[in-house]
Amino acid sequence: MILINLLPHREEKRKRKKIAFFAGLGVAAAAGLAIVGGWYVVVEQLKAAQQDRNQFLKTEIAKLEVEIKDIATLKAEIASLVARQRAVEDLQTDRNLPVHILNELVRQTPEGIYFTAVKQDGQLLGVTGIAQTQERISELLRNTAYNSEWLVKPELIESKATTVTTANREQKRLFDFSVRLTVKRPQDKAAAAGAVPPGAPASAPAGGAAAAAAKKV
Repeated sequence: MILINLLPHREEKRKRKKIAFFAGLGVAAAAGLAIVGGWYVVVEQLKAAQQDRNQFLKTEIAKLEVEIKDIATLKAEIASLVARQRAVEDLQTDRNLPVHILNELVRQTPEGIYFTAVKQDGQLLGVTGIAQTQERISELLRNTAYNSEWLVKPELIESKATTVTTANREQKRLFDFSVRLTVKRPQDKAAAAGAVPPGAPASAPAGGAAAAAAKKV
């Protein structure tokens, strides 16, 4: 006996394929959503961990900035104390410097010169005076340039002829001059010698401090 299937089997087959297709799409979509959701969770965890690390770094950086400010304040205080100590040492060292300068002027000034003013500004010494001749001024410059222990680098600022009337109404032709000298400080001498400590008083050169700082014409 021959059986003939008169049901619409092709339609049923198409329906089954369509159902299977949509089921596959649903499974794929679910799998995709699961993957995306899992990746989102992982990214959020990594992001949270990185934010925690960033916050930790910010906290540590803030602590370091406070410590750096404290260190900078301490360095400034130390520099201020060192500067004060150096100033005190310089004053201690320079206390005999005027005596050395006056003695040196007495030793290096030739006959025929007398000073009218002596002014010190730091390590610069300004000297004005009157000389009999230009040769006397040149001799003073040579003495301070090559023979002086405390006065160096002489520089002639001005030299001009002038007429002076003496007590007996006699007129003499003299020379007004102005010289700038550099004072060698005791610590400079100690540094050059490499033996005398900065705070040690330097020995005074021969000659009394009470001697006149000028020589009469």
